[in-house]
Amino acid sequence: MLIRMANGWELPDSAVTPEAAWLDRRTLMRGAAAGSILAAGSPFAGAVAAVDDPSAHLYPAKRNGEYSVEREITPEAVATTFNNFYEFGSSKDIWREAQAQPLRPWQVRIDGLVEQPKTLDIDELLQRVALEERVYRHRCVERWSMVAPWTGFPMRALVEMAAPLSSAKYVRMESYFDANLVPRNMRIYPWPYVEGLTIAEATNELAFLVTGAYGKPLEKQNGAPLRLAAPWKYGFKSGKSLVRFSFTDERPENFWQTVNAREYGFWANVNPDVAHPRWSQKIETELHTGEKLPTSLYNGYGPWVADLYSGMSGEQLFV
Repeated sequence: MLIRMANGWELPDSAVTPEAAWLDRRTLMRGAAAGSILAAGSPFAGAVAAVDDPSAHLYPAKRNGEYSVEREITPEAVATTFNNFYEFGSSKDIWREAQAQPLRPWQVRIDGLVEQPKTLDIDELLQRVALEERVYRHRCVERWSMVAPWTGFPMRALVEMAAPLSSAKYVRMESYFDANLVPRNMRIYPWPYVEGLTIAEATNELAFLVTGAYGKPLEKQNGAPLRLAAPWKYGFKSGKSLVRFSFTDERPENFWQTVNAREYGFWANVNPDVAHPRWSQKIETELHTGEKLPTSLYNGYGPWVADLYSGMSGEQLFV
């Protein structure tokens, strides 16, 4: 008989939000989107209020119409109050706790196999790039989905800024971590949060470094002041509150691989025909409507990214 000894930091089934629970919450937030509970004094008002951010004058940015989505944009009140951010807890209702996240000073380290390591202040970085808005689909590995109007810049611009050596094959990304902000029960996880892309993925036109959403600076719970959006991959690949980009010739092990390599891999490309070990991925539920929708290969972004994975049949591309 096989006896499996669980590691203390593995994510149990109970930590995944039950669908019925967040659908009840979706009903509440539908009212919020209509304005019924966003009145003065509402507990949700702080989550969608404009933040005191020195970059606020950069928003809204012009929308890039090349990245259109056939679905309606998820209401801001929903997208800013239903969040995964494990540094603040395993609940989806952690936007209040995430307000403890500092935004300034904020420095971004670029190092590893590059011509010259450098550290940039976030506002210096923003001065060196051209911001635009892109509407992207977002598909969580937990089977919920949304559509967000992200503001930011192509990750390719940061790669070019880094000037990686020819030996660099991957970009390892590291999120901000302060042990004093992490709830006691979450300190057993392998912090900091780490993610990675190949250089080819990072320079694909879809890879987008996000600094804002809904025409304003990014909310803390959504990963301010700098996060990744890789819309053809499951959401956990899009690391939040990024502080370091390291160029390397070794494939980085990401956070969820370290937590549970049987269920989460490096690539994590969306595929309805490859199930998660505990649930099917064929259907997703739209966050603000509860509508059941068929999941598309690469989350519908195959024309942009499928060529990245040609000849890689031996890789586990979809976990």
